[in-house]
Amino acid sequence: MADSTIKRWPNGRFLSEDKPWIWNYELGVLLQGMNAAWYRTADGAYYTYIKESVDPFIQPDGLISTYKPENHTLDDLALGRELLLLYGVTQDAKYYKAATQLRQELISHPRTADGGFWHKQRYPQQMWLDGLYMAEPFYAQYAATFNQPQDFEDITKQFVLMEQHSRDPKTGLLFHGWDATKQQVWANRTTGISPTFWARGMGWYMMALVDTLPYYSKNDPGRAELLGILQRLAAAVTKYQDKDSGLWYQVVDKPGASGNYLESSAACMFTYALAKGVRLGYLPQSYASNASRAYQGILKQFVKTDSAGEVTLTGTVRAIGLATDAVHDGSYSYYVSQEVISNDPKGVGAFLMASTEMEAAPTVPLGRGKTILLDAWFNSQTRKDASGQTVSYHYKWNDFSNSGYSLFGHVLRQFGLETDTLYKAPTVQDLDKAQIYLIVSPDNPAWNKNPHYMTAEAASPIIEWVKQGGMLVIMENDPSHADIEHLNILAEHFGMHFNSVARNTVDGDKFEMGRIDVNGDGPIFHAPHVLFMKEISTLALKDPAVAIWRDKGDILLAKAKYGKGTVIGFVDPWLYNEYTDGRKLPPPYDNLGGGREYVRWLLEQLPEKR
Repeated sequence: MADSTIKRWPNGRFLSEDKPWIWNYELGVLLQGMNAAWYRTADGAYYTYIKESVDPFIQPDGLISTYKPENHTLDDLALGRELLLLYGVTQDAKYYKAATQLRQELISHPRTADGGFWHKQRYPQQMWLDGLYMAEPFYAQYAATFNQPQDFEDITKQFVLMEQHSRDPKTGLLFHGWDATKQQVWANRTTGISPTFWARGMGWYMMALVDTLPYYSKNDPGRAELLGILQRLAAAVTKYQDKDSGLWYQVVDKPGASGNYLESSAACMFTYALAKGVRLGYLPQSYASNASRAYQGILKQFVKTDSAGEVTLTGTVRAIGLATDAVHDGSYSYYVSQEVISNDPKGVGAFLMASTEMEAAPTVPLGRGKTILLDAWFNSQTRKDASGQTVSYHYKWNDFSNSGYSLFGHVLRQFGLETDTLYKAPTVQDLDKAQIYLIVSPDNPAWNKNPHYMTAEAASPIIEWVKQGGMLVIMENDPSHADIEHLNILAEHFGMHFNSVARNTVDGDKFEMGRIDVNGDGPIFHAPHVLFMKEISTLALKDPAVAIWRDKGDILLAKAKYGKGTVIGFVDPWLYNEYTDGRKLPPPYDNLGGGREYVRWLLEQLPEKR
């Protein structure tokens, strides 16, 4: 579907050339799907498509052409997530400036008396389910990226108000819209709510929940509120899942009514939200079967492939809205009479998101309930972001640039693991919160003027934690890029010594100098891969460490059992974005595919539960 989309709509232009091309939310949904496909496949063509679709709108000073903030429409914020992605990857300040322009619009965006964002300036005093997806994931991502935790109270408020105003106590379903004045033609004169349960409306809202929740800190009280809303809505929506097809009707609660039909975009959205909710632990595992049934129904009923291999998604209602005219009156007949088309960008984007979640679903149980804790003390590099704040980077989950581990973290989460970070010297109590502690490429003075070196004192709690049943993973670098001497204080306790050598030195883009061929018959890699690892160290071992993987006579990976725990030593941090996300390395290099096998193997090495 992603390949077909690039061919069908170059540079994201899904409208014909004779129609004006403006900043729009449908492109935002489509590119979110392409983003999911990129992170699933590491095909750089998908990232390029995102960038080339957004760049024509962004001026060098960060202004967004065709965007009119005075219109005050939440729809215009959806594409802001792609601006944050592009800023994260490129560190180009123009994307930050453009995203900030959208964020600042929320300061003056009109609100209802109780604080809810109007859906649009031209729809005064109204909140729609759609608006939560358009605004809140961007709002939360911006707040998390640029350290504005105070915003989460307002983000929580938007979800809570929408549920309070639109939830039907009998079914648990959400009505599409709410009018604070209770004067619109579609509004109930007592409650202000619209009369119809629209499938895609609830799909927007559920996707907004699972896309916003990851940005909440665990101790934010709003997180529990959003989880409760998601769980209530999931319970209600799945009651109306069609037993035969696994899909949902356009008007959810009237499956047998005249003119009602199964609709594709809502099914994709529900599938995505349910599957992602299960993967991240927001929803019980039982909802995985609902997502699977829905996805099979989507493939059977809505997905068509032609003789040239191009993929089409059928059965998507083009546009639904609530307005003051006689047509958009919120009635049942209105919802079932609007145009249904194939390859609607909203449907295609949701399908790509659903597909990537379903492809990851089989691996989620392997790491469910387990946490991998990333060291940010022995590797504690910082830099100034575009907002002027000091941020941690280099082998970090939230670093999307070349140096980051954002894609590695994504893979770990697709295996059901929770990713966390420790920003101080570890204690046993800190480590007890995780099953895996990961130390990557400790700083040396060339990369950090004030490195936190490993010492015997610092190593002591790590050693004790491993002895009690923890799993330590060390991914070291070569001596020019990392501290080896002090790290060996810890590593040698488990029989591992990282050698101060730099194998696989690469000259420029002569990638073959860092090529490592894997035949796929070893304990880690069960399929052939062409991996790229440049400037790597090697290992020397003694008891209790044993070699697990060798290349050209050198030990690249070792394992040691220590007390009840396990230690893994690797000679390179090879899963950082630059050589994993497909933007730089050409085929046949496949660090992402090899990385998935590595993660699976790591989970197989976990000690028995203490």
